[in-house]
Amino acid sequence: MIESNKVLIITYYWPPSGGAGVQRWLKFVKYLPEFNWQPVVYTPENPEAPAADVSLFNDIPKNIEIIKLPIWEPYLFYKKFTGKSKDDKINSGFLAEKKSNPFLEKISVFIRGNFFIPDARKFWIRPSIKYLANYLIDNPVDIVVSTGPPHSMHLIALGLKKKLNIKWIADFRDPWTNIDYYKDLKLTRFSDNKHKRLEKEVLLNADFVISVGKTIADEFKQLGAKNIEVITNGFDSDDIPVSRPSLDSVFSIVHLGAINKDRNHPLFWEAIKQLLDENNEFKNKLEIKLIGKVDNSVFQQIDDLNLSAFVKHTPYISHNQVLGELMKARLLYLPINNTPNSKGIVTGKVFEYLASQRPILAIGRVDGDIAEIVTETGAGSIFDFNDLSGIKEYLSTSFSKFINVTDQSYSFNVDLYSRKSLTGKLCKLFEKQVDE
Repeated sequence: MIESNKVLIITYYWPPSGGAGVQRWLKFVKYLPEFNWQPVVYTPENPEAPAADVSLFNDIPKNIEIIKLPIWEPYLFYKKFTGKSKDDKINSGFLAEKKSNPFLEKISVFIRGNFFIPDARKFWIRPSIKYLANYLIDNPVDIVVSTGPPHSMHLIALGLKKKLNIKWIADFRDPWTNIDYYKDLKLTRFSDNKHKRLEKEVLLNADFVISVGKTIADEFKQLGAKNIEVITNGFDSDDIPVSRPSLDSVFSIVHLGAINKDRNHPLFWEAIKQLLDENNEFKNKLEIKLIGKVDNSVFQQIDDLNLSAFVKHTPYISHNQVLGELMKARLLYLPINNTPNSKGIVTGKVFEYLASQRPILAIGRVDGDIAEIVTETGAGSIFDFNDLSGIKEYLSTSFSKFINVTDQSYSFNVDLYSRKSLTGKLCKLFEKQVDE
C-alpha cells in the first residue's frame, strides 16, 4: 500500500461556519484522499463566523485530523462600541444589513484598519506559530497551505517557514491590498505601508502562490511572486440533486450570496422598473429572489422604486439546498462589484450557477475574468455597469422565452470547474513541490 503524503491546511473558515469562505478548502479536503494526500486541518475553536451551516459536516472525510486552538478576537468590543448585540454576526466587505450610527462606524473602521493589521485575527498568529512549530516537529508534513483572507493565516505560515523552513503554498481566495474594500479602511500612510510590506513578504517567501483568477495572479507577479498558478473555485458534482427540480412557475430571477453597496447596480433595478411599467404580463409573473445577506442600501433602492412586492429575501440557506434553488430559477443574476479591481473579481457563486445550467445575466467588466468564464461556457451574457439598454433587452428576451416556453438549459464545458478536477490539479502542484 502506498503511503499518503500529508498536507497541513491553515484556515480560519471551517464547519460549522457557513458562507463562501469555507467552501474552497472544505471541498479540497473532501477529495484530497482520493489523490493520495492526507489533509490535516488547523482552524480556530471559536471563530466569529458569518453564518452557521451544519450540513457542511457531511463533506468532511472520516478519520482526518482536525486541530483546533482557541482564538481571541476583538469583536465583542466592536459590537458594544457600535451598539450591536453580542449575537449579531460580523459581515465582511463593509456590508451593513441594518442602519447604523455613521460616526461610530467611521471610528470603528479606522480602528479596524490601523490597529488590527492585517486583520482582527492577528492575535492568533503568535500562539499558532508556537503551537504548530511544536506539532510539526513531532508530526511532520510534506507541505503547509495557508488560505486567506483573513491574511493572518498567511502570517502564521510565514512564521513556520522562518522557523522550520517548511514547504509552503499561500492560497489567495481574494486579493490583499487590492481587495475592493481596502480603499474604505481609512488607513494612515504607515498602516498602508505595513499592509503592503506584509503582503510582499508573504508573496516572496511562499514556495508557491495560488490565486482564484488570472488578473489576481498577474497583480501578484507584479509584486514579485515568481511561482504562481490559477486554481479557480468550482462546484461539487455531489451537490447536484439526483432528480432535477421543476422550474418555477413564475419568471424568477435569483441572486445567491451577499450584495453589498459595490455589488448593487442601480441600472438593474431601473431596467426591472421600466419593464414593469411597460408590460403588465411581466408585472404579473415576476419574482426576484435574493438569497443571502443584503446591504440596507439595496432595500432602500428597492423601496424607492416601489419594487418591494416583487422581491423575496431569504437571509441564508444551507449549502445542500443551494443548487436545488438555482436549478428552479428562470434567470440567475450575477452582479460584480463596481470597483477599480472589478476586472479580477471571480465570485465563487458563478461556478454553482454554471452547474445549475440556468441562464446568467451578469453585470460587470466585459473584459474581466468573469466575462471570460461566462462566455467560454455559453452560460449567459455580461453587460457593462452602464449598459441599461443591454440589461433591459436581455431581461425582456429572457421573459419572452419564458412566456413562449422556449426556455432551455445552458452552459457547457463546465466539468473543468468540478471540485474533484480542481483537486487533481492542486495535487499535481503539491507533487511538484515535494519533488523539488
